[in-house]
Amino acid sequence: MMKARFWDTAEGKVACHLCPHECRIADGKTGICGVRKNIEGELVALSYGRASSMNVDPIEKKPLFHFHPGKEVLSFGSVGCNLGCLHCQNFSISQAKIADVHLRDLRPEDVPELCRESTCEGVAWTYNEPTMWHEFVYDASKLCKEKGLFSVFVTNGFINEEPLKKLAEVIDAANIDVKGFRDEFYRKICKARLQPVLNSVELAFDLGVHVELTYLIITGRNDSKEEINDFCRWVAGIDARIPVHFSRFHPDYLMSDIPSTPIKTMEMARNEAVDAGLDFVYLGNMASTDGENTKCPKCGSLAVRRLGFYTEKMAVTIDGNCSKCGEPLNMII
Repeated sequence: MMKARFWDTAEGKVACHLCPHECRIADGKTGICGVRKNIEGELVALSYGRASSMNVDPIEKKPLFHFHPGKEVLSFGSVGCNLGCLHCQNFSISQAKIADVHLRDLRPEDVPELCRESTCEGVAWTYNEPTMWHEFVYDASKLCKEKGLFSVFVTNGFINEEPLKKLAEVIDAANIDVKGFRDEFYRKICKARLQPVLNSVELAFDLGVHVELTYLIITGRNDSKEEINDFCRWVAGIDARIPVHFSRFHPDYLMSDIPSTPIKTMEMARNEAVDAGLDFVYLGNMASTDGENTKCPKCGSLAVRRLGFYTEKMAVTIDGNCSKCGEPLNMII
């Protein structure tokens, strides 16, 4: 346990300012996330240095396609989440209590050393919502940065401005999950709100973090042509070069009665994205020979070919440009 950051006292309770829920926590209780607790008037980060998962993954699994493609990344998860998504694929840790999961103890200085031992060039904070691990993520990522290692943040984006600004000092890339483009969806399905997530995407981009977005398409919930079009045009208004990953839904957790997303819906989403002017659009969680390849938006050359987690750089320079025509691909090699 460690004293948390981003809180003060209000009306005899601890007021947590990490995320937009702004929990007011009575003594002995935790916030919505389950891992930030008021202990005698101080907010404590119960999960600090407590890892539920540690694996070497392809960075494409995050998914990040334009950030060190083909590299492996040492991935860590803990427990807890500030959303309550009915379709969560990691509910066994995101909705778990500290006492219910076997956790490995870590110190911040262990993380860069473990990266070295695993021959990885960076670390990913993923699996559960890493915002709940904010203090440890910051401390460990700062040490990684000092040793020339990169850090990536795989997040739902439901975080307040100041904590995100702090993370941006040490985080190099983020995949932010925009789960839908209607506030009603967020309130009913995710137990949260949409606008703070959109604010986080825009702020992370403005702060110079490499941003990629994931949109999981769920039949009858967030799959209308109008909603996807609105999402795509919002992304284009920030920067048309932001990579967008449309992911196919598979039944899980409390939405096991919803069928897998039809292929035609996935193709519709890609068409809407292209029509909105987005340069890099990918289709994930589905068998495809072309949906995850990177092509130059100017000359159409195949820049990076992907099959599963196999990645081959075809026509991309060390500077992340198309080697055929020189077009920037918004890619960090």
